[in-house]
Amino acid sequence: MLALNRLRLVSTAAVIVLQVLLPQLARGEDVLSPTEQRGLVFVRVHCARCHSIDKLSPSPLKIAPPFRTLHERYPVESLQESLAEGIVTGHPSMPEFRLDPGQVADVIAYLKSLER
Repeated sequence: MLALNRLRLVSTAAVIVLQVLLPQLARGEDVLSPTEQRGLVFVRVHCARCHSIDKLSPSPLKIAPPFRTLHERYPVESLQESLAEGIVTGHPSMPEFRLDPGQVADVIAYLKSLER
């Protein structure tokens, strides 16, 4: 009886995991690493008001480039220093950001994930 209950519990857990993961995989979405997930959270909070932060939508502010196209302009790794010291160029309404080294790594990892 105890083994049957364990089997039911494991089966239920497996179904829940599949219900969460399969829709992402069916839509072709990449599963993000923890570093990329933290980068996504940062850009969602601080950048999404102006920039498109996904692979499809337009930027809410027309002059703000979609993040998915940044790698077409230059290697996104080249943004590390600017993110750490504060980006002061960009679109005119862009606030200045200074990120700590962990945040820089997270944001760069997320930007790199948009290249896949």
